[in-house]
Formats: sequence, C-alpha cells, structure tokens
Amino acid sequence: MAVVERNRENTITRYRLVEEHLVCEGKEPIRNYDLLSIIMLCLGGPDGANYDGVLRMLDVLLSNETSEAEKRKILQDDYDIQMTQTMEREVSVMCNLSKGVEEKGVAKGILASLKNLMETMGLTIEQAMAALKIPEGERQKYMDLLERQ
Repeated sequence: MAVVERNRENTITRYRLVEEHLVCEGKEPIRNYDLLSIIMLCLGGPDGANYDGVLRMLDVLLSNETSEAEKRKILQDDYDIQMTQTMEREVSVMCNLSKGVEEKGVAKGILASLKNLMETMGLTIEQAMAALKIPEGERQKYMDLLERQ
C-alpha cells in the first residue's frame, strides 16, 4: 500500500467532472458528461483522526495483520454484520485480495533487485538469486517472471 501523508489519513475524497466553457457557452446536459467519478480512500489506521465507521471497516478488511477469523468477529460484533456463508466467502475474498496485492508487490521488488544485481554487478540469474537468498523452491518462479519481461 502507498504511504499516505498524515494530513490525508482516514479521509474520503471524491473527484468528478464539471463543465467548463472555453469557447462560447454551449450547454450540455450533465448526464452526457458526468459519467466518471473517482473516490479516493486514504486509510491511516487507529492512531489517526476519523478512524471509525466505514474507514475502520475498510482498514480491518484490507489489513494484512488481522486474521480472517478476527475480521469476521469484528464485522459481526462491531458492525452487526451476520456471517452467512455468502458473507464469509466475501471476507475470504477480501483477505485473499490483500494477500495477493502484497505478494505481487514483494515479487515486483525481488525482480527489480535481481535485475539490478545482474546489470550492475554482472551476476548471472542464479548468482543474483543466491545473493538475495531466494529459497530454492521459489527460484523457478522468478526465472519465469524474468523471461516474460
């Protein structure tokens, strides 16, 4: 996750299109151009202001440090959300989503480090992986990823 500046922690901001006349004043109905809206959620954690309601719920759901069982308990106890099979499945999907995002970020960082070692130090892929202490069982995955780039 990106680092959020302190003044933006636990905020929700909407950005949307507006009509601006640059030449003449041809009026267009809003429904023809106001089709895009961006909502930016900047989570900051329990130490920041406004850490309640939907911001706390999203922080809990997207947390990598909170277990799936703990997330279900918080949703049920603090937000009165009944844990039906459908809801449990949804929580599981959210947990796997945050894990997937983290794993992609780690893989991206490892690939960048491998490339840097190979380019600046003249190491082979095997030497670079040994230098980064990548476990034997994961090495083929990174070799495949490097080949695809």
